[in-house]
Amino acid sequence: MTLLSATDKTPRPSASPPPAPARSGTRPGERRQRRAGWVLFSPYLVHVLLFTAIPMAVAVVLSFTDYGFLGATHWVGLANYQELFSDERFRKATVNTVLYSIVAVPVAMAAALGVALALNQRVRFQRTYRAAFYLPQVTATVAVALVWKWIYDPNVGIANAALAFFGVGEIHWLTDPDWALPAVMLLGLWQGLGAKMIIYLAALQQVPRELLEAARVDGAGRWQVFRHVTWPMLRPATFFVLITSVVSAFQVFDQVYVMTPTGGPLQSTNVLTFDIYLNAFDGLRFGYASAESVMLFLMIGVVTLFSLRMRKAHDA
Repeated sequence: MTLLSATDKTPRPSASPPPAPARSGTRPGERRQRRAGWVLFSPYLVHVLLFTAIPMAVAVVLSFTDYGFLGATHWVGLANYQELFSDERFRKATVNTVLYSIVAVPVAMAAALGVALALNQRVRFQRTYRAAFYLPQVTATVAVALVWKWIYDPNVGIANAALAFFGVGEIHWLTDPDWALPAVMLLGLWQGLGAKMIIYLAALQQVPRELLEAARVDGAGRWQVFRHVTWPMLRPATFFVLITSVVSAFQVFDQVYVMTPTGGPLQSTNVLTFDIYLNAFDGLRFGYASAESVMLFLMIGVVTLFSLRMRKAHDA
C-alpha cells in the first residue's frame, strides 16, 4: 500500500503541444500560386494599360491643346472646355444622351424583368426561347442597325406596313425629328434585352424556393409573392443592371452612326459619342473632341457614384 501510494503521488510530465513550425515568410507553394496568378492576370493588365489607361491619360492631355492632326499643336489651357459650355451642338448632344438614358434604361429593365419572369417558368421550348431573346445581344450591331433601317423605311419597311394594318398613317421614322430618337431607342431596347434578361434570370434562380412556398402557404397571391419575396431578392441584380445599362446608354454610337449618319434631322439623334466622332474625324479637332470625351467620362462617373450611393443608403 505504501509503495502504491508513493507511486501514485509521483508527478507525471505534463503533455505540452508540439512546437509550432517557424514561419519563414511565404511558403513555396503559395509563391508559385501568386506567380501563376500574376502570369494569368498579366494579359488583362497589359490590355487595360495599353487600350484604356494610356489612351485616357493622352486624351486628358490633348484636351488642353488645339491638336488637330495637321499643323502645330499649342497649349490652350481651358479654352476647349469653355467652348464646350457655349457650344449649342454639345448641349443638344448632352440632352439627347440624357433623354436616351432616362427613357431607354427603365423601359429596358422592366421588359427584361418581365421576360425573365416568364422564362423562369416551366414552359415548352424554354431553352429555345431563352436563346432567341439572347441572340440579338451577340449579333453585330452594324448588321442589326442595317436590318432595322430597312424595317423603318417609309416605302418598303414592314414597320409602316404593320401600322397600316391597324389604320395608323405613314411615319417617317428616321427623317422626322420627333421620331428619329425614339426609333433609335427601340433598336437599343430590342438588342440589349437579352443581356439584362440573363442577369435577371440568374438572380431569379437564386431565390430560395422555401420562401416562395412559405409565402404561398400563408395565402399570398402572385403579386404579393413578387413584391415581398422575389423583388427584395432581386435588388443586387437590379442595381448591377441599372449601372451597366446607364453606362451603355451614355456610350451608344453604332446605331446612330448607321441609321442616321448625319446625327438625324435637326440633330435629333446626335448623342455625345457621335458628336465626339464628328469633332475628331470629321472636323479634325482632336483636342476639342478629347475635352468632350473627358466631360462624358465625368458624367458617367457621377451617375455611377450616385447609383452606388443609392445602393449603400438603401442597404444601410
